[in-house]
Amino acid sequence: MTTQTTDTAQALRNAFGHFATGVTIITAMDAQGAAVGVTANSFSSLSLDPPLVLWSLAKTSSTYSVFEKATHFAIHVLDASQTSVAQHFAKRGTDRFASIGHTPGTGGVPLLADFHACFECETHSMTDGGDHTILIGRVMRTTERPGEPLLFYRGQFARAATLTAE
Repeated sequence: MTTQTTDTAQALRNAFGHFATGVTIITAMDAQGAAVGVTANSFSSLSLDPPLVLWSLAKTSSTYSVFEKATHFAIHVLDASQTSVAQHFAKRGTDRFASIGHTPGTGGVPLLADFHACFECETHSMTDGGDHTILIGRVMRTTERPGEPLLFYRGQFARAATLTAE
């Protein structure tokens, strides 16, 4: 057994990495009508009534000002076959929509052509979360597709070895 104190940001990050998460692409439109997107694994359900979800974005993100002002956004849960899409949207300084098919959704947000599930949201509220901002969205529409989820675990993309539905 390894025990490590969380006296550094890297130690804390390593400990957080032991919690497997899904991988999402969050999209919105900027003030000039350009599509913006970012890879995130900080997505979570929040409430069924009203239907709310949350995710967080680093205040240092190049997309921060867009999401801070956005009235709508879409959360695309990725399929296990979409590792390259997650990596593409995680890169800085590239046109993330250059080769990615999309159509307009609720509030004009870009909806990716391919995903495992999608939550089209109206921005409900934002709150400070240290070096991140927590964005809460009211779910306006959902879409689900069959497939296997893409996971993020210990700093790497992963697949679920087995899923047990009971």
